Amino acid sequence: MYRSRLGKNLGKITLDYVSSLNDDIQIAMYDILGSQAHVIMLYENKIIVKKDLKKILTGLEFLKKENFRKKSSSEDIHELIESLLIKKIGIDAGGKMHTARSRNDQVALDIRMKIRDDTNIICQCLLDTIKSLVKLAKKHQETIIPLYTHLQQAQVGLFSHYLLSYADALFRDLDRFYTTYGRINENPLGAGPIGGTSIMIDRQSTGKMLGFSGIVENSIDATTTRDFAIEYIAASAILMTNLSRISKDFSIWSTSEFSFLELSDEFTSPSSVMPQKKNPDILELTRGKTSQIIGNLTSILSTIQVLPSGYSRDLQQINPSLWDTSHTVISALLIMESMLNTIIINKKNMKKAAEDGYLIALDLAEKLVHHDISFRKSHQIIGMLVKAAHKSRKSISALTKLEVKNVIKREKVNLELLMKLIQSTTVMSSLHDRKSQGSSGISEQKRMVTHRMKKIDMYQKEVKKRSNTIQNSLDNLNKKVKTLIK
Repeated sequence: MYRSRLGKNLGKITLDYVSSLNDDIQIAMYDILGSQAHVIMLYENKIIVKKDLKKILTGLEFLKKENFRKKSSSEDIHELIESLLIKKIGIDAGGKMHTARSRNDQVALDIRMKIRDDTNIICQCLLDTIKSLVKLAKKHQETIIPLYTHLQQAQVGLFSHYLLSYADALFRDLDRFYTTYGRINENPLGAGPIGGTSIMIDRQSTGKMLGFSGIVENSIDATTTRDFAIEYIAASAILMTNLSRISKDFSIWSTSEFSFLELSDEFTSPSSVMPQKKNPDILELTRGKTSQIIGNLTSILSTIQVLPSGYSRDLQQINPSLWDTSHTVISALLIMESMLNTIIINKKNMKKAAEDGYLIALDLAEKLVHHDISFRKSHQIIGMLVKAAHKSRKSISALTKLEVKNVIKREKVNLELLMKLIQSTTVMSSLHDRKSQGSSGISEQKRMVTHRMKKIDMYQKEVKKRSNTIQNSLDNLNKKVKTLIK
């Protein structure tokens, strides 16, 4: 339809190569909505007459029911929709829809509308997942678990503390999407191919009808920039990385060697040959899909970094990565939320693992500090006690007075004091003694759980407000369309 300057149509092989129709299905409805807002703006600014407006709007309403998956000779969804409209209502009226508009600002609009909606969905899914983490943390504020560094037992902690660590990481993911949304939610329509138009259009009006908070003012920037898309995929890659880390932990902890937790049957798979197996396939797929999203980010960066100023057809190739990213991230969050709501926690095994090691060592060293012994000296003394306990295959608290005396004979430390501290320090007492902000202390868990629930409520209201703003704008657009068609 656009090839009047050229002598020949695209051959089948070439058309197959350049066509983006299969990918464009994702933005077909956004293209129609954008077109409706555009032609209403043209009418309100006396650029087209009501008779033509009515025909265009009626035709576009009809196309909302069209199956765009059928084969076509069009290169993309924008050409297809316009050609179908012209076929239905004629070129005299239908040919006016593209007035003061280019495919360049058109596709930029559709992408922004699509990932704007996806961003709000991801924010809501994130909030649901965070809420599941915090609710689970609330149930396990006194569930003892070893905390690890270098995959080695490090300190005694609480399962709630562990869960809240990922809740806080996901809060940062939420904040990234939340702020990215503001840069996505700007209207590029009306920028034309790259340099604007001589026709007196109202870009603010179009943006308002579509629920945008403002416009991308510079026409070059509006049509050619995709940094908002890069930012969106980057936020997605970071989010998936956090989900991958949770998946890794849960995969390890579901093994018979740990048995800290058990996944619900609906999130596991059997072996094709070994009857006893219960494999955490879903968690493994999350790790694999994380690599996929990181690949999408690399792909879009590689595409854009070589482009000159102005629109290039290369930009077409980033769209599949965007749609794939949205689908994968939303699915991963839904899976994680459901899994957290059904997971079975083995408190007994967690506690046993924490008590079998030497996790009170640091707590003992810190208690010596309170008795005017330098931390480095305390570290040495307790380190020697751990060595002795390990050699005799005992816990530190099981060491006899004589054994302790032999260990510290060259150290200036009160034996009676040390024995008192050893015998009074337990895993649970250590957790009660932790008072630093954000620690595994029991009192801190209660405070943090309460604070995170309030934070969830605050974000819920803001995300809902954003979604409602868009929906109200589109509802008003739909009402306006119906009124003008009558």
